[in-house]
Amino acid sequence: MGIPPDALSIEIIVESQLWAAQPEAEGVVRGALGAAAAMVSTRPAELAIVLTDDSAIRALNREWRGIDKPTNVLSFPVQQPGALAAEPAQSAPPMLLGDIVIAYETTAQEARTESKRFEDHLAHLAVHGYLHLLGQDHEDDSDAEAMEGLERAILARLGIPDPYAASDLVHTAGSNA
Repeated sequence: MGIPPDALSIEIIVESQLWAAQPEAEGVVRGALGAAAAMVSTRPAELAIVLTDDSAIRALNREWRGIDKPTNVLSFPVQQPGALAAEPAQSAPPMLLGDIVIAYETTAQEARTESKRFEDHLAHLAVHGYLHLLGQDHEDDSDAEAMEGLERAILARLGIPDPYAASDLVHTAGSNA
């Protein structure tokens, strides 16, 4: 069903020097998104990942969601949800999906609090944000169950433990846009 990982063009923008503490972050994000695309995407696509800090994501969260606090991940899709399903498959030119913004401090704190590897939590947030770009959401229990099932399956392919086994951290942190 999915596309080859190389059919996903990813631009990574590092806005915060805090990410220098995690030199593997770009590779983790690319690997997680490649696995997600291989499993759920139907056509070549482009997106940007912004690795930033709590201050910048707090400003975005305040401006776009009316929530004046930092969060772990925000997604800014270019297309309206459902538009991707109507698009032709792999013969079409790459579709611009949008942007995913991930905050370093919140990601690191959540990983510590939940006793997760930073790299595993980062991969989960990248996948979570990617699924939002594709129109997935967790506004109600049914949608949340479907989205979490996709996340679990994608992360399992990467050998990453079930992120929801111990808690519902992503939902309580208020991630998504």
